[in-house]
Amino acid sequence: MRLVLASTSPARLALLRAAGIEPDVRPSEVDEPAAVRAAEEAAGAPLPAAEMVQLLARAKAEAVAATLPRSDALVLGGDSAFVYDGRIHGKPGTAEAALRRWREQRGRSGVLHSGHWLIDLRDGSGAGVGTSALVEFADDLDDDELAAYVATGEPLAVAGAFTIDGLAGPFVRRIEGDPSTVVGLSLPALRDLVRAAGVAWPDLWRPELRRARRPAL
Repeated sequence: MRLVLASTSPARLALLRAAGIEPDVRPSEVDEPAAVRAAEEAAGAPLPAAEMVQLLARAKAEAVAATLPRSDALVLGGDSAFVYDGRIHGKPGTAEAALRRWREQRGRSGVLHSGHWLIDLRDGSGAGVGTSALVEFADDLDDDELAAYVATGEPLAVAGAFTIDGLAGPFVRRIEGDPSTVVGLSLPALRDLVRAAGVAWPDLWRPELRRARRPAL
């Protein structure tokens, strides 16, 4: 069984590879701001972060699935957003914005929301799940440390302007919840979706790992 990743996130790709899966990466062309605006206009209110990431995860998966033929494959869409002080914080985009966020959030905590949507190309069915985890940052981060981190460019293109699987790992004091959710893809949640689609998790492994499987005793 093949897994198609409808995402450009290096972190999601690295997570899947570490879990034994080599996905077929097919980035979507979804206009994310436009999709969120349309949903908020329809709802007549801003979308909560948990709903927003699910909306975008589904949009990405459906956009990529629409370009692929019916086959033995699963298409995964994902999205993440970080919330603190009641505000949604996506990718900062600029060094100035990233540094400002870090100065605000050091010594504080927020919640990282990740959305997941899985489409089965065998029949076109889809299902999704959202996960969240609390993240607490160190309170002793000085401006020189933060400036050095931002200068690497790493936080500019990630939700919340931080990573736990990269250079910002030492800046995080505590995580409450599934750590892979904070990376942007909850592996336990994905396993649940895969199994609900009638696919055994090891069937997604790379060929050399599948060949090494032994029958249950």
